[in-house]
Amino acid sequence: MITVIPIQDLRDPALTVYTGLSETQLYHYNEPAPGIFIAESPKVIRRALEAGYEPVSILMDKKQLLRGAEGLVQELRDAEGDLPVYVAEEEVLRELTGFPLTRGCLCAMDRGRPADWEEILRRAGTVCVMENVVNPTNVGAIFRSAAALNVDAVMLTRGCSDPLYRRAVRVSMGTVFRIPWTFWDGAGGSPAWPDPALKELRARGFTTLALALTKRSVPIDDPRLLIPGKKVIVLGTEGEGLTEETIASCDHTVRIPMAEGVDSLNVAAASAVAFWELCKK
Repeated sequence: MITVIPIQDLRDPALTVYTGLSETQLYHYNEPAPGIFIAESPKVIRRALEAGYEPVSILMDKKQLLRGAEGLVQELRDAEGDLPVYVAEEEVLRELTGFPLTRGCLCAMDRGRPADWEEILRRAGTVCVMENVVNPTNVGAIFRSAAALNVDAVMLTRGCSDPLYRRAVRVSMGTVFRIPWTFWDGAGGSPAWPDPALKELRARGFTTLALALTKRSVPIDDPRLLIPGKKVIVLGTEGEGLTEETIASCDHTVRIPMAEGVDSLNVAAASAVAFWELCKK
């Protein structure tokens, strides 16, 4: 069920998670327990709920509440527990947040515990690894392509932007909740990247494919890449791409052929091409 709370005071401490905290502060909000994140728009919030994330509160445009926010309000009314829904006119929310709300709705949600990396690899046939992809827009776009193009899981190095940053979630259209993911961080039993993580992947039967421009790169449609079995597609950071250590440690180095005068694509665009070509089932 929900409890509708009209916003009377813009300084209400209950609204701080929406107005006064950075993404990093939200991440550490409940330490030592996992923090919180902000989901935006009814569709994205619904996908998070379907994936099992627990809502903490909602901030909503009054018009959206009256319209039912695309069915979300009724779903929350029928749910167990008591969820505060803070409501105000659009002009007040614009002043409160500093920008117009996408479809008039934000939801603060508990992050929950990270997925188990071993369980992810047991179930996955095709995995994307992001190495130090720092732009949350790119991270969200890569997740969206991965979910659409037969990638079973995503692993990220600790240098990557958090997939639960609000912009990453929004750009992904909520697909960060539909595809299993976790970090390679060398903590909690997970292998550090790139060594020994790449050795672990190889031991589990994965062929590793580095997307990079080098002298040993082969075109993405090369028949040698028609490899049966499990695959890992490794994407590098914006600008510099993959580290030399990572490239040297992968089984194959792959490039996307370009028109003359153009040497590369944005990492998110490149990911979609790579997933389409290399993850066909």
